[in-house]
Amino acid sequence: MARTAPRDIARLKGSIVPLVTPFRPDGVIDEKALVDLIEWQIDSGSHGISVCGTTGEPSALSLEEREQVMELAARTIRGRVAFVPGTGTNNLDETLRLTRFAAKLGADAALVIVPYYNRPSQEGLYRYFRRLADAVDLPLILYNIPGRTAVNLEPATMARLRRDCPNIIGVKESNKDFEQVSKVLHACGRDFHVYSGIELLCYPMLAVGGVGHFSATANVLPREVAALYDHVAAGRWREAIDLHYHLLPMNEALFLETNPGPVKWVLGQLGRIHPVYRPPLCEPSPANQERLRQVMASYGLEPVPRGGEPAAGEDAGGPVAAVGDATGSPDGAGSGIAVRGMGPTSRVSGRGDAGPRAGATADPAPGAAGASGRRGPTAAPDAAGAAGGGTA
Repeated sequence: MARTAPRDIARLKGSIVPLVTPFRPDGVIDEKALVDLIEWQIDSGSHGISVCGTTGEPSALSLEEREQVMELAARTIRGRVAFVPGTGTNNLDETLRLTRFAAKLGADAALVIVPYYNRPSQEGLYRYFRRLADAVDLPLILYNIPGRTAVNLEPATMARLRRDCPNIIGVKESNKDFEQVSKVLHACGRDFHVYSGIELLCYPMLAVGGVGHFSATANVLPREVAALYDHVAAGRWREAIDLHYHLLPMNEALFLETNPGPVKWVLGQLGRIHPVYRPPLCEPSPANQERLRQVMASYGLEPVPRGGEPAAGEDAGGPVAAVGDATGSPDGAGSGIAVRGMGPTSRVSGRGDAGPRAGATADPAPGAAGASGRRGPTAAPDAAGAAGGGTA
Protein backbone atom coordinates (compact mmCIF):
# COMPACT_ATOMS: atom_id res chain seq x y z
CA MET A 1 0.00 0.00 0.00
CA ALA A 2 1.11 3.57 -0.67
CA ARG A 3 1.92 5.84 2.23
CA THR A 4 -1.08 7.72 3.58
CA ALA A 5 1.25 10.57 4.54
CA PRO A 6 4.85 11.00 3.39
CA ARG A 7 7.66 11.16 5.92
CA ASP A 8 9.18 14.54 6.75
CA ILE A 9 10.28 16.00 3.43
CA ALA A 10 11.33 19.40 4.72
CA ARG A 11 14.99 18.89 3.91
CA LEU A 12 14.33 17.77 0.34
CA LYS A 13 15.18 21.27 -0.86
CA GLY A 14 18.18 23.08 -2.26
CA SER A 15 21.05 21.71 -4.32
CA ILE A 16 20.70 17.92 -4.58
CA VAL A 17 23.80 16.99 -6.54
CA PRO A 18 23.42 14.36 -9.29
CA LEU A 19 26.82 12.73 -8.82
CA VAL A 20 28.87 11.12 -11.54
CA THR A 21 29.76 7.47 -11.11
CA PRO A 22 33.58 7.29 -11.00
CA PHE A 23 35.33 4.30 -12.55
CA ARG A 24 38.87 3.03 -12.14
CA PRO A 25 41.05 2.69 -15.25
CA ASP A 26 40.01 -0.97 -15.45
CA GLY A 27 36.35 0.09 -15.67
CA VAL A 28 35.34 -1.06 -12.18
CA ILE A 29 33.43 1.36 -9.92
CA ASP A 30 35.94 3.49 -8.00
CA GLU A 31 34.54 3.30 -4.48
CA LYS A 32 37.23 5.48 -2.91
CA ALA A 33 36.66 8.25 -5.44
CA LEU A 34 32.89 8.05 -4.87
CA VAL A 35 33.34 8.41 -1.11
CA ASP A 36 35.70 11.34 -1.63
CA LEU A 37 33.23 13.06 -3.96
CA ILE A 38 30.42 12.69 -1.45
CA GLU A 39 32.54 14.07 1.40
CA TRP A 40 33.62 17.02 -0.78
CA GLN A 41 30.00 17.76 -1.68
CA ILE A 42 28.87 17.72 1.95
CA ASP A 43 31.83 19.88 3.02
CA SER A 44 30.97 22.31 0.22
CA GLY A 45 27.43 22.92 1.45
CA SER A 46 25.38 20.77 -0.92
CA HIS A 47 21.95 20.04 0.53
CA GLY A 48 21.59 16.52 -0.83
CA ILE A 49 23.18 13.74 -2.85
CA SER A 50 21.67 11.79 -5.73
CA VAL A 51 23.40 8.82 -7.35
CA CYS A 52 22.46 6.75 -10.38
CA GLY A 53 20.62 9.57 -12.11
CA THR A 54 21.38 10.59 -15.70
CA THR A 55 24.75 12.07 -14.71
CA GLY A 56 25.62 8.79 -12.98
CA GLU A 57 25.41 6.73 -16.22
CA PRO A 58 22.77 4.31 -14.87
CA SER A 59 22.19 2.69 -18.26
CA ALA A 60 25.81 1.54 -18.21
CA LEU A 61 25.46 -0.04 -14.77
CA SER A 62 24.04 -3.44 -13.89
CA LEU A 63 21.29 -3.61 -11.27
CA GLU A 64 23.86 -5.02 -8.85
CA GLU A 65 26.22 -2.12 -9.54
CA ARG A 66 23.43 0.40 -9.00
CA GLU A 67 22.72 -1.22 -5.65
CA GLN A 68 26.45 -1.15 -4.88
CA VAL A 69 26.62 2.59 -5.58
CA MET A 70 23.46 3.31 -3.58
CA GLU A 71 24.62 1.29 -0.59
CA LEU A 72 28.04 2.95 -0.52
CA ALA A 73 26.46 6.39 -0.84
CA ALA A 74 24.00 5.75 1.99
CA ARG A 75 26.79 4.44 4.21
CA THR A 76 28.94 7.50 3.46
CA ILE A 77 26.21 10.13 3.82
CA ARG A 78 25.00 8.75 7.17
CA GLY A 79 21.99 11.05 7.24
CA ARG A 80 24.04 14.26 7.16
CA VAL A 81 22.23 15.52 4.04
CA ALA A 82 19.28 14.30 2.02
CA PHE A 83 19.82 11.11 0.03
CA VAL A 84 17.79 10.79 -3.19
CA PRO A 85 19.03 7.93 -5.38
CA GLY A 86 17.79 7.43 -8.92
CA THR A 87 15.89 4.13 -9.09
CA GLY A 88 14.00 4.34 -12.37
CA THR A 89 14.34 2.12 -15.43
CA ASN A 90 12.04 1.31 -18.34
CA ASN A 91 11.14 -2.00 -16.68
CA LEU A 92 8.66 -1.88 -13.80
CA ASP A 93 10.03 -4.95 -11.99
CA GLU A 94 13.56 -3.51 -12.06
CA THR A 95 12.30 -0.13 -10.88
CA LEU A 96 10.45 -1.81 -8.03
CA ARG A 97 13.57 -3.73 -7.03
CA LEU A 98 15.78 -0.63 -6.96
CA THR A 99 13.21 1.57 -5.22
CA ARG A 100 12.59 -1.01 -2.51
CA PHE A 101 16.34 -1.28 -2.05
CA ALA A 102 16.56 2.52 -1.65
CA ALA A 103 13.82 2.40 0.98
CA LYS A 104 15.69 -0.36 2.84
CA LEU A 105 18.80 1.84 2.87
CA GLY A 106 16.85 4.68 4.49
CA ALA A 107 16.80 7.04 1.51
CA ASP A 108 14.84 10.26 1.99
CA ALA A 109 13.16 9.79 -1.40
CA ALA A 110 13.69 8.07 -4.73
CA LEU A 111 14.06 9.83 -8.07
CA VAL A 112 12.15 7.85 -10.72
CA ILE A 113 12.56 8.64 -14.39
CA VAL A 114 9.75 8.46 -16.94
CA PRO A 115 10.26 5.09 -18.68
CA TYR A 116 12.50 5.68 -21.69
CA TYR A 117 12.33 4.21 -25.19
CA ASN A 118 8.83 2.76 -24.63
CA ARG A 119 7.07 6.06 -25.39
CA PRO A 120 3.99 5.24 -23.29
CA SER A 121 0.70 7.15 -23.35
CA GLN A 122 -0.28 9.40 -20.45
CA GLU A 123 -2.58 6.65 -19.17
CA GLY A 124 0.32 4.20 -19.36
CA LEU A 125 2.53 6.59 -17.39
CA TYR A 126 -0.18 7.07 -14.77
CA ARG A 127 -0.57 3.32 -14.29
CA TYR A 128 3.20 2.76 -14.12
CA PHE A 129 3.81 5.36 -11.44
CA ARG A 130 0.62 4.44 -9.57
CA ARG A 131 1.71 0.79 -9.31
CA LEU A 132 5.13 1.86 -8.09
CA ALA A 133 3.73 4.29 -5.52
CA ASP A 134 1.30 1.68 -4.20
CA ALA A 135 4.10 -0.84 -3.78
CA VAL A 136 6.73 1.18 -1.88
CA ASP A 137 6.85 3.00 1.43
CA LEU A 138 9.02 5.89 0.27
CA PRO A 139 8.48 9.44 -1.05
CA LEU A 140 8.88 9.54 -4.81
CA ILE A 141 10.11 12.36 -7.04
CA LEU A 142 9.11 11.95 -10.66
CA TYR A 143 11.80 12.68 -13.24
CA ASN A 144 10.51 14.28 -16.43
CA ILE A 145 13.20 14.51 -19.11
CA PRO A 146 11.53 14.31 -22.54
CA GLY A 147 14.80 14.88 -24.39
CA ARG A 148 15.92 11.41 -23.25
CA THR A 149 12.60 9.59 -22.82
CA ALA A 150 10.82 10.87 -25.96
CA VAL A 151 7.62 11.55 -24.00
CA ASN A 152 6.55 14.42 -21.74
CA LEU A 153 4.84 13.73 -18.43
CA GLU A 154 1.97 16.18 -18.73
CA PRO A 155 0.87 18.41 -15.83
CA ALA A 156 -2.61 16.84 -15.82
CA THR A 157 -1.08 13.38 -15.39
CA MET A 158 1.07 14.62 -12.51
CA ALA A 159 -2.03 16.12 -10.91
CA ARG A 160 -3.78 12.73 -11.05
CA LEU A 161 -0.76 11.07 -9.47
CA ARG A 162 -0.50 13.73 -6.79
CA ARG A 163 -4.18 13.26 -5.95
CA ASP A 164 -4.09 9.46 -5.86
CA CYS A 165 -0.59 8.80 -4.49
CA PRO A 166 0.32 10.70 -1.29
CA ASN A 167 3.93 9.53 -1.52
CA ILE A 168 4.48 11.20 -4.92
CA ILE A 169 5.77 14.49 -3.57
CA GLY A 170 7.44 16.25 -6.49
CA VAL A 171 9.07 16.27 -9.90
CA LYS A 172 12.48 16.98 -11.33
CA GLU A 173 11.63 18.99 -14.45
CA SER A 174 14.09 18.71 -17.31
CA ASN A 175 11.62 20.00 -19.86
CA LYS A 176 13.05 23.09 -21.54
CA ASP A 177 9.51 24.43 -22.05
CA PHE A 178 9.53 26.78 -19.09
CA GLU A 179 5.73 27.11 -19.20
CA GLN A 180 5.54 23.49 -17.98
CA VAL A 181 6.78 24.44 -14.52
CA SER A 182 4.03 26.97 -13.82
CA LYS A 183 1.42 24.59 -15.22
CA VAL A 184 2.68 21.79 -12.95
CA LEU A 185 2.55 23.97 -9.84
CA HIS A 186 -0.90 25.25 -10.79
CA ALA A 187 -2.24 21.73 -11.42
CA CYS A 188 -0.55 19.96 -8.50
CA GLY A 189 -0.54 22.72 -5.90
CA ARG A 190 2.22 25.08 -4.98
CA ASP A 191 3.37 22.79 -2.18
CA PHE A 192 4.33 20.18 -4.79
CA HIS A 193 8.13 19.98 -4.88
CA VAL A 194 9.42 21.07 -8.28
CA TYR A 195 13.16 20.85 -8.94
CA SER A 196 15.07 22.13 -11.93
CA GLY A 197 16.98 19.60 -13.99
CA ILE A 198 18.00 22.28 -16.50
CA GLU A 199 21.12 24.15 -15.40
CA LEU A 200 20.14 27.51 -16.90
CA LEU A 201 16.67 27.29 -15.33
CA CYS A 202 17.75 26.71 -11.72
CA TYR A 203 17.26 30.35 -10.74
CA PRO A 204 14.10 30.93 -12.83
CA MET A 205 12.43 27.84 -11.35
CA LEU A 206 13.16 29.05 -7.82
CA ALA A 207 11.60 32.38 -8.74
CA VAL A 208 8.27 30.79 -9.73
CA GLY A 209 8.03 28.45 -6.76
CA GLY A 210 10.57 25.64 -7.22
CA VAL A 211 12.26 24.19 -4.16
CA GLY A 212 15.69 23.34 -5.55
CA HIS A 213 17.68 21.78 -8.34
CA PHE A 214 19.54 18.70 -9.51
CA SER A 215 22.36 20.41 -11.41
CA ALA A 216 25.25 18.55 -13.00
CA THR A 217 27.30 21.73 -12.61
CA ALA A 218 27.35 21.09 -8.86
CA ASN A 219 29.79 18.25 -9.55
CA VAL A 220 32.34 20.95 -10.44
CA LEU A 221 31.16 24.05 -8.53
CA PRO A 222 29.25 22.69 -5.53
CA ARG A 223 29.51 25.77 -3.32
CA GLU A 224 28.17 28.13 -5.94
CA VAL A 225 25.26 25.91 -6.94
CA ALA A 226 24.27 25.43 -3.29
CA ALA A 227 24.65 29.16 -2.63
CA LEU A 228 22.20 29.92 -5.45
CA TYR A 229 19.45 28.24 -3.45
CA ASP A 230 20.67 29.66 -0.13
CA HIS A 231 20.49 33.22 -1.48
CA VAL A 232 16.91 32.73 -2.68
CA ALA A 233 15.85 31.04 0.57
CA ALA A 234 17.19 34.07 2.46
CA GLY A 235 15.52 36.57 0.13
CA ARG A 236 18.82 37.76 -1.37
CA TRP A 237 17.47 37.85 -4.91
CA ARG A 238 20.05 40.19 -6.40
CA GLU A 239 22.91 38.07 -5.12
CA ALA A 240 21.14 35.03 -6.55
CA ILE A 241 20.77 36.56 -10.00
CA ASP A 242 24.44 37.59 -9.93
CA LEU A 243 25.34 33.98 -9.21
CA HIS A 244 22.96 32.77 -11.93
CA TYR A 245 24.91 34.73 -14.53
CA HIS A 246 28.25 33.83 -12.96
CA LEU A 247 27.41 30.15 -13.46
CA LEU A 248 26.15 30.56 -17.03
CA PRO A 249 29.44 29.96 -18.93
CA MET A 250 30.15 26.79 -16.96
CA ASN A 251 26.56 25.59 -17.32
CA GLU A 252 26.89 25.89 -21.09
CA ALA A 253 30.36 24.40 -21.33
CA LEU A 254 29.45 21.25 -19.42
CA PHE A 255 26.86 20.45 -22.08
CA LEU A 256 29.02 20.98 -25.15
CA GLU A 257 28.61 17.21 -25.53
CA THR A 258 26.31 14.64 -23.95
CA ASN A 259 26.26 14.68 -20.14
CA PRO A 260 28.27 13.43 -18.25
CA GLY A 261 31.09 13.48 -20.82
CA PRO A 262 32.35 17.03 -20.17
CA VAL A 263 31.63 16.85 -16.42
CA LYS A 264 33.77 13.74 -15.94
CA TRP A 265 36.52 15.21 -18.10
CA VAL A 266 36.64 18.38 -15.97
CA LEU A 267 36.62 16.35 -12.75
CA GLY A 268 39.52 14.36 -14.18
CA GLN A 269 41.39 17.59 -14.84
CA LEU A 270 40.76 18.63 -11.23
CA GLY A 271 42.16 15.34 -9.94
CA ARG A 272 38.85 14.26 -8.45
CA ILE A 273 38.32 11.12 -10.56
CA HIS A 274 39.83 9.08 -13.34
CA PRO A 275 37.96 10.38 -16.42
CA VAL A 276 36.80 6.89 -17.41
CA TYR A 277 33.59 6.26 -19.34
CA ARG A 278 31.68 3.18 -20.30
CA PRO A 279 30.75 2.80 -23.98
CA PRO A 280 29.02 4.27 -25.83
CA LEU A 281 30.03 7.44 -23.92
CA CYS A 282 33.55 8.77 -24.32
CA GLU A 283 35.71 11.82 -23.61
CA PRO A 284 34.91 15.16 -25.31
CA SER A 285 36.51 15.92 -28.67
CA PRO A 286 39.90 17.71 -28.66
CA ALA A 287 38.20 20.93 -29.76
CA ASN A 288 35.72 20.78 -26.90
CA GLN A 289 38.46 19.86 -24.44
CA GLU A 290 40.17 23.12 -25.37
CA ARG A 291 36.92 25.03 -24.86
CA LEU A 292 36.52 23.42 -21.45
CA ARG A 293 40.08 24.37 -20.49
CA GLN A 294 39.35 28.00 -21.36
CA VAL A 295 36.15 28.04 -19.31
CA MET A 296 37.90 26.34 -16.39
CA ALA A 297 40.62 28.99 -16.50
CA SER A 298 38.00 31.76 -16.41
CA TYR A 299 36.80 30.34 -13.07
CA GLY A 300 40.32 29.94 -11.71
CA LEU A 301 40.12 26.14 -11.92
CA GLU A 302 43.62 24.75 -12.40
CA PRO A 303 44.35 21.18 -13.50
CA VAL A 304 45.50 18.96 -10.65
CA PRO A 305 47.03 15.54 -11.40
CA ARG A 306 45.09 12.78 -9.69
CA GLY A 307 46.88 11.98 -6.46
CA GLY A 308 48.79 15.28 -6.57
CA GLU A 309 48.72 17.97 -3.92
CA PRO A 310 46.91 21.25 -4.60
CA ALA A 311 48.94 24.44 -4.49
CA ALA A 312 49.00 26.46 -1.30
CA GLY A 313 45.77 28.34 -0.77
CA GLU A 314 43.80 26.05 -3.08
CA ASP A 315 41.90 22.82 -2.93
CA ALA A 316 41.34 20.50 -5.85
CA GLY A 317 38.27 22.53 -6.76
CA GLY A 318 40.30 25.64 -7.49
CA PRO A 319 41.37 28.71 -5.53
CA VAL A 320 39.28 29.94 -2.65
CA ALA A 321 38.03 33.44 -3.32
CA ALA A 322 37.05 35.19 -0.11
CA VAL A 323 33.86 37.08 -0.85
CA GLY A 324 33.71 40.22 1.19
CA ASP A 325 30.98 42.10 2.99
CA ALA A 326 28.88 42.93 -0.03
CA THR A 327 25.40 41.79 0.89
CA GLY A 328 23.94 45.25 0.55
CA SER A 329 22.14 44.79 3.87
CA PRO A 330 21.67 48.08 5.77
CA ASP A 331 23.35 46.73 8.90
CA GLY A 332 26.37 45.45 7.00
CA ALA A 333 26.07 42.11 8.77
CA GLY A 334 26.94 40.01 5.75
CA SER A 335 30.50 38.80 6.00
CA GLY A 336 30.62 36.92 2.72
CA ILE A 337 30.97 33.29 1.82
CA ALA A 338 34.09 31.47 0.76
CA VAL A 339 33.44 30.39 -2.82
CA ARG A 340 35.73 27.80 -4.37
CA GLY A 341 36.63 27.83 -8.01
CA MET A 342 35.85 31.51 -8.67
CA GLY A 343 38.11 33.76 -10.65
CA PRO A 344 40.06 36.50 -8.88
CA THR A 345 37.70 39.29 -9.95
CA SER A 346 34.44 37.46 -9.30
CA ARG A 347 32.31 38.48 -6.33
CA VAL A 348 29.11 36.85 -5.22
CA SER A 349 27.44 38.40 -2.22
CA GLY A 350 26.41 36.25 0.71
CA ARG A 351 26.64 35.63 4.41
CA GLY A 352 29.21 33.56 6.23
CA ASP A 353 26.89 30.56 6.53
CA ALA A 354 25.68 30.86 2.92
CA GLY A 355 22.19 31.61 4.19
CA PRO A 356 19.54 29.48 5.87
CA ARG A 357 18.61 26.04 4.72
CA ALA A 358 15.20 24.90 3.56
CA GLY A 359 12.17 26.47 5.09
CA ALA A 360 13.40 30.08 5.13
CA THR A 361 10.92 32.70 4.04
CA ALA A 362 12.02 34.69 1.04
CA ASP A 363 10.83 38.08 -0.16
CA PRO A 364 9.28 38.31 -3.63
CA ALA A 365 11.77 38.34 -6.47
CA PRO A 366 12.50 41.80 -7.87
CA GLY A 367 12.01 42.53 -11.53
CA ALA A 368 14.91 41.85 -13.85
CA ALA A 369 15.57 45.55 -14.21
CA GLY A 370 16.50 45.75 -10.56
CA ALA A 371 19.18 43.11 -10.77
CA SER A 372 22.87 43.69 -11.12
CA GLY A 373 24.28 43.46 -14.58
CA ARG A 374 27.36 41.48 -13.56
CA ARG A 375 27.64 38.25 -15.46
CA GLY A 376 30.47 36.34 -13.85
CA PRO A 377 33.69 35.32 -15.57
CA THR A 378 34.45 35.92 -19.19
CA ALA A 379 34.07 32.62 -20.98
CA ALA A 380 35.73 31.58 -24.21
CA PRO A 381 33.68 32.98 -27.12
CA ASP A 382 32.87 29.54 -28.52
CA ALA A 383 31.66 28.22 -25.17
CA ALA A 384 29.62 31.32 -24.44
CA GLY A 385 27.79 30.89 -27.69
CA ALA A 386 26.83 27.30 -27.05
CA ALA A 387 23.20 26.26 -26.83
CA GLY A 388 22.01 27.21 -23.37
CA GLY A 389 21.55 24.70 -20.61
CA GLY A 390 21.43 20.97 -20.47
CA THR A 391 19.79 18.23 -18.50
CA ALA A 392 21.42 16.67 -15.45
